[in-house]
Amino acid sequence: MVKRIFKMCPEFEDVMPEEYKQLVEDGPYGREKGVTDLGSFKELIEEHPLCAGCGLALSLRLIIASIPVPEDTIIVGSTGCSSLLFPQVAIQNIHSIFGNQNAVATGLKRAMKLRFPDKTKDVVVIAGDGATADIGLGMVMQSWFRREHITTIMLDNEAYANTGGQESGMSYEKKVLNMAPTGKKFPKICLPEVAREAGCDYVATVSPGKPKRVQNAVRQAVLTAREVGPSYIQIYSPCPTNYKFKSNQTNAVAKEREKEGTYRMVEYVSDKARDYFKQFKGEEKHAKCN
Repeated sequence: MVKRIFKMCPEFEDVMPEEYKQLVEDGPYGREKGVTDLGSFKELIEEHPLCAGCGLALSLRLIIASIPVPEDTIIVGSTGCSSLLFPQVAIQNIHSIFGNQNAVATGLKRAMKLRFPDKTKDVVVIAGDGATADIGLGMVMQSWFRREHITTIMLDNEAYANTGGQESGMSYEKKVLNMAPTGKKFPKICLPEVAREAGCDYVATVSPGKPKRVQNAVRQAVLTAREVGPSYIQIYSPCPTNYKFKSNQTNAVAKEREKEGTYRMVEYVSDKARDYFKQFKGEEKHAKCN
């Protein structure tokens, strides 16, 4: 029997759709779950509004299943395809104006520290490539420079997918998109390198083609942000709609890009973070909050 630690407001319970009630009853709160447990709990409403085969939806499912202590975690999202999904996930989340999600997360993290001085609250930013690498890059980098204790996760679908398929800074060079008919004119932004140089103590690129790697990266990133300093994860989230592949080929596309080396998978751990992790000596790296 799972201890019910999250309750729906009684005044609204009788008018809420059944699926939302299930998010409360069967969500991840109070459970020690991982990506191999997907299907045994409800992390996302099945009939969500994103396209069939959307890499964002798959990546977000993996992230939610990987967060160490979901009941003590708040997600900060931003405008984009993923923002359509956040109201339908089984975890507390806030929508921010396009590009300022790291500023909102900064204030939230500091407020949580004042409000709950004896309890750790993890704040995780989840946003697309436009909000992270283009329009929101200034806010993102300033949070890294200030060494804010938050995790930033980019859902990288390599396009402005929700506005018709324009190129983004994360689209790869020469790629033809719906609104880039002659192909992109400059290379993909190397944001993992930017994150490392800006002071992030943990940086990783992953893809949904390898769920366990996603889980390990998310948990290590959250713990790094909790105890050491800022962390950054970039998840390749293929977009079948704008990149013109079949909706059942998302994982295959992710695996192929990694295999052929056109999507670089990297991991960086700072000396400070490495020293911190040594104390675990092979034990679980995502201990419960105090």
